[in-house]
Amino acid sequence: MDMKKRISLELRSRNPAEIAELVVDNSRSADGEVEGLSDDFKELEFLSMVNVGLSSLTKLPSLPKLRKLELSDNNLSGSLETLSEKCPNLTYLNLSGNKIKELSNVEALQNLKSLQSLDLFNCEITSLEDYRESVFELLPQVTYLDGFDQEDNEAPDSEAEDEDEDGEDGAGQTGDYDDDDDEEEDEDGSEGGEVGLSFQEDEEDYAEEEEEEEDQPGVQGQKRKRDVDDEGEEEDDDDDEDD
Repeated sequence: MDMKKRISLELRSRNPAEIAELVVDNSRSADGEVEGLSDDFKELEFLSMVNVGLSSLTKLPSLPKLRKLELSDNNLSGSLETLSEKCPNLTYLNLSGNKIKELSNVEALQNLKSLQSLDLFNCEITSLEDYRESVFELLPQVTYLDGFDQEDNEAPDSEAEDEDEDGEDGAGQTGDYDDDDDEEEDEDGSEGGEVGLSFQEDEEDYAEEEEEEEDQPGVQGQKRKRDVDDEGEEEDDDDDEDD
């Protein structure tokens, strides 16, 4: 898919001025030039054009708010001076896997005063003697080159940090959720225990009632027997009175 069509699809009928991030990786640029982008993308802060066949940046529009630019795996060897003209506020630039061979190729980046991180990994320039020292000297504003500073401290990965924070938050929420479930289970368990006790008590009461009912026929029989005896005594008393 060509870059222009890809950008049109990425817009999804939105106004270019509303777009802050745009990714057109693996699309095809016409004649190695940027196409489909215009000055209307004035709010764009992140742009990724990885492996799109770029050999020139001369048609890159003015992107004053652009902070992060991904240009890895293209055919760029020069025209980098365009970046300081069109994207003066860049803080991160990835040029890894391009055809940058000499220090003179990156000299144009000196005017990117806000540039903090530069990636030239897999470019021929990295084979130069004292490559890192030379680039840091040429671009004093750069803190991280190929992911490491001058003391070989690794650059912080903001995306990884965000993921870690999300993971920690998620773990906390999951933990809280589990605790709540445990409490609910405990409550259910205790309620279940009370139900069990009540059921046992009901069974005992029922057993006692059964025993009482078993005793009652005998009692009733005795009562009936006594009643008959009493009637007999009454008849005897009547006979005595008649005598």
